[in-house]
Amino acid sequence: MSRVVVIGGAGHVGTYLVPRLVEAGHDVAVVSRGRHQPYQPHAAWNEVERVTIDRSAAEADGSFGRLIRDLEPEIVIDMICFTEESARHLVEALAGRVQHFLHCGTVWVHGPSVEVPTTELQPRRPFGEYGIRKAQIEAYLLAEARRNGFPATILHPGHICGIGWLPLNPAGNFNPAVYARLARGEEVLLPNLGLETVHHVHADDVAQAFMQAIANWRAAVGEAFHVVSPAAVTLRGFAETAASWFGEEANLRYLPWDEWRALHSEEDVAATSDHIRHSPNCSIEKARRLIGYQPRYTSFQTVYEAVMWLVENGKLPLEGQAGAAA
Repeated sequence: MSRVVVIGGAGHVGTYLVPRLVEAGHDVAVVSRGRHQPYQPHAAWNEVERVTIDRSAAEADGSFGRLIRDLEPEIVIDMICFTEESARHLVEALAGRVQHFLHCGTVWVHGPSVEVPTTELQPRRPFGEYGIRKAQIEAYLLAEARRNGFPATILHPGHICGIGWLPLNPAGNFNPAVYARLARGEEVLLPNLGLETVHHVHADDVAQAFMQAIANWRAAVGEAFHVVSPAAVTLRGFAETAASWFGEEANLRYLPWDEWRALHSEEDVAATSDHIRHSPNCSIEKARRLIGYQPRYTSFQTVYEAVMWLVENGKLPLEGQAGAAA
C-alpha cells in the first residue's frame, strides 16, 4: 500500500475518505489548519498522522509545496485547492515525486447545463468566482498531465451531503425553514416553475470515487470525472418527495424570479440564484466505465439520511416557527 497525504482531510468528504484509506491499508497523513474533527467518529482516525499547516501562510512564504513533499507522499489528495496558483505551487514541488495527485473539483466548472445529462467532454462555460477558478485548475492540471506526465486526476462532485450538516434544500439554498415548512405541510415558495435541477452526491460516494481512481490508476490519470448520484432532481420533485418523508403533501406556490427574490434574504437569494442558474444534471457514465464508480445513494436517499439525522439529533427543529416564508 501507499503513503497518502490528504490536504483538508477532516471535512465533509474526508470524514468518509480517510477511514476508507486506512482500512485499505494505506499509511495516511491528514493536513489541516487546525484540529478540526471529522463529522463522524471512526476508530481509523487513531491510526492517522495529523499535520497542522496553515496553507495560506505557507503558500505566501513559498513553503507549502516543500512541506507537503517532506511528508514523503506517494499519493496526494487535495480537497481544498481553490486557485490555479495554489495548484501550481504543489505541482512544481511534487513533479516527479508522486505516483498520483488527485484534486477535488466541482460540476460547476461547466456553468449552466446545455445538453443533459452533461458529460465531461462538454465545453466549460463557468460563471462566478468558484466555478471559474475550479475550471482554471482543471485546465492547468490536465495540461500538466498531457504535456509533462504529471499524474493528475480531477473528481468533480455535485452538492455534497452527509450526516452532520444541512443539505441543499428544495428551494436551492440552505435555509432550514424550507425542510421545516415541508414537514408541517406549510406553504413553500419556489422560483419560476420549480423545474430547475440540483444534483446531490453522498460524501461517502465521493470518497468511493477517490478510492476507485486510486485503484484504477492507469485509467484515471489525466482524466476528469463527474462524481454525483445517478440522477439529478427538479426543485419541485425534490420538495414533493421531502414533504412525503413527513407524511405530508407539498404545499407549493411558484413565483417569477423577481417576486420570489423580493421575499427572501440576500443569503438565500444568492444561493438559489447560483444553483438554479447552473441547474446541474451530470452523467456518471465515464466514471462508471473507466474507474468502476457505483454510487450507493440516490439524490433522495442522500438528503433523507442527512435530514433525518439532523431531526433525530435536535439540530433541525420541526415544531413552532421556522422563520419567514420559505
